[in-house]
Amino acid sequence: MSLLKSAIIGLLVLLAGCSSVRLGYGSGPLLAWWWLDGYVDFSRENAPLAQQGIDRWFEWHRATQLPAYAGLLDAAAQDVLEPVTAAQACGWQARMRGALNPALDRAVEIAADLVPTLGEAQLRHIEQRYAKGNDEMRSDFLQPDPAVRQRESVKRTVDRIERVYGRLEPAQTRVIAAGVAASPFDPERWLADRERRQRDTLAILRELVTTGADRDRRLAGLRTLALRIERSPDPDYRAYQLRLAEYNCQFAARIHNATTPEQRRKARDTFKGWADDFRALAATPG
Repeated sequence: MSLLKSAIIGLLVLLAGCSSVRLGYGSGPLLAWWWLDGYVDFSRENAPLAQQGIDRWFEWHRATQLPAYAGLLDAAAQDVLEPVTAAQACGWQARMRGALNPALDRAVEIAADLVPTLGEAQLRHIEQRYAKGNDEMRSDFLQPDPAVRQRESVKRTVDRIERVYGRLEPAQTRVIAAGVAASPFDPERWLADRERRQRDTLAILRELVTTGADRDRRLAGLRTLALRIERSPDPDYRAYQLRLAEYNCQFAARIHNATTPEQRRKARDTFKGWADDFRALAATPG
């Protein structure tokens, strides 16, 4: 479901921005609790079950997923020193999505036990939190002035790249600006699909709660939501997603190939540092 995947992605983005992945991951259960409770507003009755589920997920994730992440980062640290093609960039994106899927599936299994405890008030709270988040997205991505929208999009892209490669040069920023301007990304279409997924989430959750669905049906419903994140039921939107993914692979390769040897060594060191942190975390009980 989109709520769970957003939480997992948000956690990984937060870790990438931390000066110490080990410190950030150690705070992960608390941060995940705050984030999810902000959406669901857990009751006194189901809060302990949610907290136990978060703790179980992190125990499993630390022991089983972090070693795989470290291996992926080791490989990235080697590849990042060389030029890349669009096909190679697409391959890396597929590997990263594949690395995330087990974490999402595990979260779905844990969430299936929590769903029967949700009440109508909590479903309405999720709906209200969705609406608030969508307003924030409109403010960040749908500025009325096209020049402002373009400038903010370039700034977000530069910030993400500099986390890995370090400070960019003006000529490299111009490459990014040109790529952002040519991108087929349509924020209005993206937000409309986001709202569609949110409606799907609320409809399926309400059905599972009100019908007293057994665990198999709850798992099937949540997995349907997870699948729709990657594969929209709208064929036109799926075609748009494919065009955007192909462009993003070309764009990522263009940006990487515009970096200097020093910046690529900085990226290598960044990946190696994250890999070392993940290995250390995996070797230490939570």
